[in-house]
Amino acid sequence: MEQHRTRPPHDGTRRPDRGAPLPAQARGERRPPVARRPPPPAVRTLRRLPNPRLTGLGGGLFCGGLMFLLGCLVSVLFGSALTLYGVLFMPVSVVTSVWMRRGDLLTAPIVVPIAFAVGLVPVADSGGGTSGRLMGLFTALATQAGWLYAGTLAAGLVALVRRVRLVRDRSRRP
Repeated sequence: MEQHRTRPPHDGTRRPDRGAPLPAQARGERRPPVARRPPPPAVRTLRRLPNPRLTGLGGGLFCGGLMFLLGCLVSVLFGSALTLYGVLFMPVSVVTSVWMRRGDLLTAPIVVPIAFAVGLVPVADSGGGTSGRLMGLFTALATQAGWLYAGTLAAGLVALVRRVRLVRDRSRRP
């Protein structure tokens, strides 16, 4: 019985010279430590806070759910206070974009305006029935467009800054 070759055929490339020196890390040597400056107190305080990482769907659910709850709270406590709702929307949009995962950064400016509209449902003035509620929702969206744009812009800027830092850090790594 004939035995077939078990090794892969030689493709013409040469193995590296056995006498060539290995890099410092391969020899087990360590680089000298780099002197680092201690972070400022504000950064140390922020690092102690929880640091969740939300997926695109999780960020949308978080932002939409929180805006709906804030809308209900504003509606119960202050009636139809659309300006207060817009002011509360700003930090929610920033926090949502800060807590997004690196891979889902670009979804933050998309889910934030959707969450704004979801949260407007309890706050918007409602007339009679479904058509009255829709009319109140569209009117609130039209009159509060400044807050909507500002929150979306804030989320987009935070996502953009995080993305630029991520790309810059990747390019610095060897």
